[in-house]
Amino acid sequence: MFNIFKRKKEEVKVNSYLPLKVREVVRETEDTVTLYFEQPEPFLDYKPGQFLTLVMEFEGKEQRRSYSLCTSPFVDPFPGITVKRVSEGLFSNFLNEKIFPGKTVNVLKPLGHFTTEFHSKNRRHFFLIAGGSGITPIMGILKTVLVNEPNSIVTLIYSSRNEEQIIFKNQLNLLEKGNPDRLKVIHNLSQPSSEWTGLKGRLSADLLKELFAKAEYEQRYEEVYFMCGPDGIMNTAKEVLKELGIDKERIHQESFYSAAAHQAHEEALAGINKGILSRDVTIILEGDEHLVTVSPGKTVLESGLSAGLNMPYSCQSGLCTACRGKVLSGQVKMDEDAGLSEKELAAGYVLCCVSRPLTDDIKITIE
Repeated sequence: MFNIFKRKKEEVKVNSYLPLKVREVVRETEDTVTLYFEQPEPFLDYKPGQFLTLVMEFEGKEQRRSYSLCTSPFVDPFPGITVKRVSEGLFSNFLNEKIFPGKTVNVLKPLGHFTTEFHSKNRRHFFLIAGGSGITPIMGILKTVLVNEPNSIVTLIYSSRNEEQIIFKNQLNLLEKGNPDRLKVIHNLSQPSSEWTGLKGRLSADLLKELFAKAEYEQRYEEVYFMCGPDGIMNTAKEVLKELGIDKERIHQESFYSAAAHQAHEEALAGINKGILSRDVTIILEGDEHLVTVSPGKTVLESGLSAGLNMPYSCQSGLCTACRGKVLSGQVKMDEDAGLSEKELAAGYVLCCVSRPLTDDIKITIE
């Protein structure tokens, strides 16, 4: 009986993955590739700006990484993700060097709130701000606007290191030429060649204000802002938009890295607990209650996984919201909450991957 139950639980876990076969590998830059997947049956249902979580095994251990979709379900026949190599990156190095057409990769269902609803009657001005590989989810949104909202216009401000590091350079050129009255692409390079005649240097607050002011604008357009890239660029953009009095509801951001979560993780490894004690936490998963002991050096998610619970997760940095749960009682401390909206925070939602217990009566339900 025990073996049958165990096998059924393993089957549930395996069946929660979606196998996608790599159709094409496109080299975008020296350190960046785009992987296009064959459409599964039924077709992959995703929204522009969302991400896929890849599940792979390295040295006998399951690992997960999230990568933004660069495609639009309304434009592109095949879904694709773009992966930039990072130093000592387990997934990024493998996907840049060893992945090949025909290879099948397990993924979790598309997730992410870095998107919006599109309608042909909308009349909006999309300000898209991207830095480096942050162009990836922006690309899917950009293409969707052009095809789904004929009355809307787009201004893309894209910062890269140099000409060779501009991801989707040819695609952007073609899109701008094909939509001269609706799409304006502004490149800004931090380390350009001597032949570069465009904007150069850091994307400062003054430069950003100037670009906003110069962007073609009419009162009939509703302005919306989407930003994705390094913290420096996004923090500058947020400060400028705050100074300009832009409503928070119009501002959308996506982060690939959390310095706060990384620091908390490093401190936990070093035994720096900042008063966090070992406590028992009740986790409600698929209707069943599980009592899990969360030690000072671990998060609720890490402790749940160690206890054998099949809890959902992806980035483990407090950004993707795959591990979202709702606190029914007690209090937790989150190392990072950028992935949650103000409404979600007010409603008691937390991200288990960065949550640490503060009280003894904590009960969290995974929704």
